[in-house]
Amino acid sequence: MAVLFTDRAEAGRMLAERVLALHLPGPLVVLALPRGGVPIAVQVARALGAPVDLLLVRKIGLPWQPELALAAVVDGEPPELVIDEEVQRSADLEPDYIESEAVKEIREIARRRALYLHGRASLALQGKTVIIVDDGIATGTTMRAALKALRRRQPAGLVLAVPVAPRETVDALRATVDHIVCLAEPDPFYAIGAHYRDFHQVSDDEVLAALDLAAGSNTVPV
Repeated sequence: MAVLFTDRAEAGRMLAERVLALHLPGPLVVLALPRGGVPIAVQVARALGAPVDLLLVRKIGLPWQPELALAAVVDGEPPELVIDEEVQRSADLEPDYIESEAVKEIREIARRRALYLHGRASLALQGKTVIIVDDGIATGTTMRAALKALRRRQPAGLVLAVPVAPRETVDALRATVDHIVCLAEPDPFYAIGAHYRDFHQVSDDEVLAALDLAAGSNTVPV
């Protein structure tokens, strides 16, 4: 299986070149899915001269296979819960499981919001072109939840930008956004991390450092 990217920073620089080529209309906002999407989003935002904000989304995995997304919760008032009905049917889980896990993930979203944003309100998205960035997509359940929640905030346009994802997932998400930038669509696709030489788990400290870097380097007004 080919390694496509040295690390997230390199993937972010490569992704930034492709996003720049779209010549997107401003004003622009880059949204990162923490934690892994933040180092990539910072590279994209620096290239665009755009501000960075976070889109807090938490996956709910299967009890015996946590990496497989059964559902996802997106920060908001109220939080948005999106369930992968196909996975739910095949897993034959009781609704109580999803509900109880959703409560836990909402608590984690609140913790991250307090830690990363220090009480700062989310950037306004209405009328702006929003670029959503993550370090990769597998099933797309988490991203579908994120995009559904974002549409409620009335952006002028939605652009999904990721380094790697399976072709069928990209095709399934295409109708939910105005543009998709995906650098690689490996077939077969096994795992996002398989396509990075360095795919360490991004820490809270790394997220904070990346956000500080972005805040110091972007010159476009929010």
